[in-house]
Amino acid sequence: MQSKLGLDFNKVAYARKLAKSIADGVQSYVESYTTVAVERTLCRLMGIDGVDRNLVPLPNILVDELKDKGVLSQGVLFFIANAMVSTSLSPQKIAEKVAEGKLDITKIDVAGKSEREEALRPYIEASLGRIRERRYRRENYISTLGEGLRPYLYVIVATGNIYEDVVQAEAAARQGADIIAVIRTTGQSLLDYVPYGATTEGFGGTYATQENFRIMRNALDNVGEEVGRYIRLCNYCSGLCMPEIAIMGAFEGLDVMLNDALYGILFRDINMQRTLIDQYFSRVINGFAGVIINTGEDNYLTTADAYEQAHTVLASDIINEQLALLAGLPEEQMGLGHAFEMNPELENGFLFELAQAQMTREIFPKAPLKYMPPTKFMTGNIFRGHIQDALFNMIGIWTNQGIQLLGMPTEAIHTPFMSDRFLSIENAKYIFNNMKSIGDEVEFKEGGIVRTRAKQVLDKSIKLLERLNKEGLFAGLEKGIFADVKRPFNGGKGLDGVCEKGENYMNPFINLMKGRK
Repeated sequence: MQSKLGLDFNKVAYARKLAKSIADGVQSYVESYTTVAVERTLCRLMGIDGVDRNLVPLPNILVDELKDKGVLSQGVLFFIANAMVSTSLSPQKIAEKVAEGKLDITKIDVAGKSEREEALRPYIEASLGRIRERRYRRENYISTLGEGLRPYLYVIVATGNIYEDVVQAEAAARQGADIIAVIRTTGQSLLDYVPYGATTEGFGGTYATQENFRIMRNALDNVGEEVGRYIRLCNYCSGLCMPEIAIMGAFEGLDVMLNDALYGILFRDINMQRTLIDQYFSRVINGFAGVIINTGEDNYLTTADAYEQAHTVLASDIINEQLALLAGLPEEQMGLGHAFEMNPELENGFLFELAQAQMTREIFPKAPLKYMPPTKFMTGNIFRGHIQDALFNMIGIWTNQGIQLLGMPTEAIHTPFMSDRFLSIENAKYIFNNMKSIGDEVEFKEGGIVRTRAKQVLDKSIKLLERLNKEGLFAGLEKGIFADVKRPFNGGKGLDGVCEKGENYMNPFINLMKGRK
């Protein structure tokens, strides 16, 4: 493409080459290991669901049983398949008997490989069919109802009560929202299990559960038919349950998932090994399900200075892109993240933001980029905040972003009221309509602030990628290369849930899902 910024695309190609080398180094490690979250995901793909009498999810019971006996390295499917051949029970019944203490699946005779594969086959096919059906349902809705224009108007609901969330989500859809994101309750990313059933007691957000996904999906389908356009549903598969929440979302027809390779490491102190293993399988699932992932580079600028550290956002976007490609995720499903977070007191800050957004758009032309609103410098002054959000919306339409996460005038005061969302949606719609073609009309002068800034950020990103290519991503994370946050290789939460794959390990879903529909 012709660069409006005069970017050197040979440099961009070089940056991608460096990032691919970095991602390949991570992947060579990832492929030799599994985690408790990956194995619980495989349980769910076998149709195992529900809880025991103590409300412990059955996938956790089965996987913890293997972990406690030191045999998880062989993989949960190996033991489930042996038990199916030996007992003729379904995976669900096997899990229930293990939960009741009536079956020890580690003491069953080992079946032949072909017998194991034959036992698993109908359950594998059923899960793949269920995900495909959901994907086709979405595609049919979009082809018949249609959907909003890009940038999609993305708003959040976060009451803690899924039924109240539905009321607020329906109102937002009628006001013009295209994507509804149900914010998770505070701390859920650190739970090493997924709660069960409909929930009403979240704090700062609502629990991500499969039943809550189902309730909200049904509500958005109904209101979508009412307003005459498909409404996308977003949730979060970051944290200690990345692939598990990804598969629950795939089963229930979610459209967008927060899914970042580094966010949990940097901002939740989750062990880097655990996160990078989990993100791979979660992205394989999201790719197959047609889900757009959102990455979290915008968060870097809440802890680091947006002017000084803009290059870290670009470098991370390029690494996230390469890791996603390794998982078979197409560029059209990569909602790579960046944010409008310059200090409002900075002279020409708007131009620096414009340079960053246009540069990101040009480097990732196929990606539905996720553009985040100002948060760090929102003060509680709702009038100034509304102006900051207006400037953010101007850049969103000017640079043709994919997903515009709308800022709220009451940011830094409280979670949004329905009236706050109305004002935010009205702000964006007004600006998007009045400035619709500005990106096609305005050019940036050679040697000017915008072009110069973009080239500087790209050059600094390349230097950072060169350093990471020499040291490796793990070492770079230990040194605090992103967001000014340092994390140890063997520290953080969840490391005890990582184990090396054994000789009998099997996960057929990787080959069946990766890069396929």
